[in-house]
Amino acid sequence: MAQVKCFTFNMFAENTYILYDETKECVIIDPGCVNNNERSRLKKWLESEGLRPVRLLNTHCHLDHVFGNAFVAEEYKLGLEIHEGELPVLARYEISAKNYGIAGAEPCPAPSAFFDLEQPIKFGNTTLALRFVPGHSPASVCFYDAASRFVIAGDTLFEGSIGRTDLPGGNHKLLIDSINSQLFTLPDDVVVYSGHGEPTSIGRERRGNPFFKN
Repeated sequence: MAQVKCFTFNMFAENTYILYDETKECVIIDPGCVNNNERSRLKKWLESEGLRPVRLLNTHCHLDHVFGNAFVAEEYKLGLEIHEGELPVLARYEISAKNYGIAGAEPCPAPSAFFDLEQPIKFGNTTLALRFVPGHSPASVCFYDAASRFVIAGDTLFEGSIGRTDLPGGNHKLLIDSINSQLFTLPDDVVVYSGHGEPTSIGRERRGNPFFKN
């Protein structure tokens, strides 16, 4: 069964996730570590747990979710995997970092592979289904572990909220439709690990999220 470790990194308080299981293989999702201290925290924890990173995945490519891509790719010799529709967002990364005046942001590596939505993400004994949830960004994806009952939701669904849609490629109606069809069709007890903030559950958000009240 997969377990989840969360680190909150950078000035945007972004959640970086490590998923791992009994094989000690792990995947790193949305590494937001932007400076040496944050990179060291990530590396030391992985070493302390004896984990072996085998995949580097992005839910989407806004700058706060990709700051650490270069570090993880180089440190663990991993290729970056994203949805092809996120390429325009990734291309704006360095300009966005400069616009925010962010020092220490390393150039992001080019992807080595693109997600096939029909093919699950596998590592160790774990299988993650891909859920295509555009709207916050052009081609956001979520990673759903049916066995362990959780979904890594990126910036799509939050506790009592949803992702912003005022950035390039955002679309409010599309995000609402995506959440309804791709996330709210999951069981109530599935834990939602969002790109910012605390975990929630599908049932809680389906019943009480104000963006979905009639």
